[in-house]
Amino acid sequence: MSILSHSKIERSIGLLAILTVLTISIGGLVEIVPLFTIEKTLERVEGVRPYSPLELTGRNIYIREGCYTCHSQQIRPFRDEVERYGHYSLAAESRYDHPFQWGSKRTGPDLARVGGKYSNQWHAAHFLNPREVVPESIMPSYSFLAGKSLRDWEIADHLKANRTVGVPYTDEQIAQARNDLLMQANPDADTDDLLARYPNAATGDFDGNPDQVTEMDALIAYMQILGRMVDFSTVTPEQLRQ
Repeated sequence: MSILSHSKIERSIGLLAILTVLTISIGGLVEIVPLFTIEKTLERVEGVRPYSPLELTGRNIYIREGCYTCHSQQIRPFRDEVERYGHYSLAAESRYDHPFQWGSKRTGPDLARVGGKYSNQWHAAHFLNPREVVPESIMPSYSFLAGKSLRDWEIADHLKANRTVGVPYTDEQIAQARNDLLMQANPDADTDDLLARYPNAATGDFDGNPDQVTEMDALIAYMQILGRMVDFSTVTPEQLRQ
């Protein structure tokens, strides 16, 4: 009976068109309707902010180099994962990620909470020669990043582009973008204004070369903010259930 019915549908162009439109409409509603309630479904936790210009640049490099193919940024709510990596990931932590980096494959460890776990010197040594700090690592060397200066003159436009897709960068943050990028990687800079705009941002020389702001500086700055925006010691169970 089902074979005959399916055959009838395939031979009737009008019926096939109606059922196709109906199927697409249902699928579209399932995808679109939840977007109108997304503000109610995201957790409300303090600390989540847009990336600083240097962190955002580092994130772009992370994506460009395909780091997401071997490292996830999603700690699942299972005991073994929480004990190894830290508090399970919240959707709110990725609200300003375009695109998010949750991933599904772990050739290397999850990086959702890697910020502050290692020093800048450790990260620099790891990118220069992974086997120097993790003898069993199969990660390739990214030493070339230490010799590539950042294209910092484009960063304000990049913040503007992110604002068009919902990242709440202010006019002040966009105006100060290039200066903030350079100041964050300058060990001698006065970073009070930078930290007022981007709390918890790691500052100073990241790659061991204070005379040049490099792609390695940016990538390490991004590593050092991952998982550090939310203070889980102050987050209540009620906030996590919202």
